[in-house]
Amino acid sequence: MTKKLAEIPISVLDLAPIIEGGTAGVAFQNSLDLAKHAEKWGYHRYWVAEHHNMPGIASSATAVVIGYVAAGTSTIRVGSGGIMLPNHAPLIIAEQFGTLESMYPGRIDLGLGRAPGTDQTTARALHRDRHGGLNFPDQLEELRSYFDPSLSVNNNQIQAIPGKGLKIPIWLLGSSDFSARLAGHLGLPFAFASHFSPDFTVPAIQLYLNSFSPSEHLQEPYCMAGVNVIAAESDEKAEWLSTSMKQQFLNMMRGKPTQLKPPVDDMNELWLPHEKEALERQFATSIIGSPETVKSKLQGFLTMTGVNELMVNSMIYDHQERLKSYEIVSQLTKE
Repeated sequence: MTKKLAEIPISVLDLAPIIEGGTAGVAFQNSLDLAKHAEKWGYHRYWVAEHHNMPGIASSATAVVIGYVAAGTSTIRVGSGGIMLPNHAPLIIAEQFGTLESMYPGRIDLGLGRAPGTDQTTARALHRDRHGGLNFPDQLEELRSYFDPSLSVNNNQIQAIPGKGLKIPIWLLGSSDFSARLAGHLGLPFAFASHFSPDFTVPAIQLYLNSFSPSEHLQEPYCMAGVNVIAAESDEKAEWLSTSMKQQFLNMMRGKPTQLKPPVDDMNELWLPHEKEALERQFATSIIGSPETVKSKLQGFLTMTGVNELMVNSMIYDHQERLKSYEIVSQLTKE
């Protein structure tokens, strides 16, 4: 049976964008302001993502940002979308999120990815494991055992304090099939990054559903998809606002990431034909337009994927326009 927008939770993905000429401090203030509004508008959860060496993204110290957002809100779930586990010792993540859950009980999510969240040079500076994420299942097993020692296969005497015994929801994040299969096998919730990997969206979700085995954490599969949404009062205004996001992706594709730039009137003055073609594929599931356009396309995306929850990412230069976009989406999902 086809799900309707009003029947599923809608959540926020925030990369804490640093705008051109702005600072990380302002980015964090804007993130907290957005989180407060999102809570008021009925969004279900608010996730921030780990990235490094990105001039336009301030959420590198992800657990710290989560604590800041959770402290400034009261009911919305706050978490990571995600923590790139191979960048860290599992014990450190268990302690960090055990601390967060102890401070804000029942509100913390731990979403995990295996990509570096950066370039290879920075990955080496992070002392990222030499396996490049291939031992992610072993790291995940170790991390889970710190929360639930009964999962330990080595009778580990090391304890995560705080962390041990806490029931923190663990999500696996992915942009291909690896984490989809692993999440299904372990009976964990799965979040797919459709906002930057649209081609694999449906195959990965189907793989997760087909490989799902019930667990004590989850009796039925639960899947969320991230999607870029830029909503404004008209299609033309939304398209104009979206050029900030398009410039950011273009500069990343060129290996020269920048702060989030102001909108421009004509992207054809900035990208080459082959770049335009590549980025249009990248934005295949992005939803840009007026309230009517966004509602229709969001419903189409939900029908295509059948996910249990949508997570909206809106990379918009002007903070007030960003708030307005999220407010429009919140209203559409209540109709």
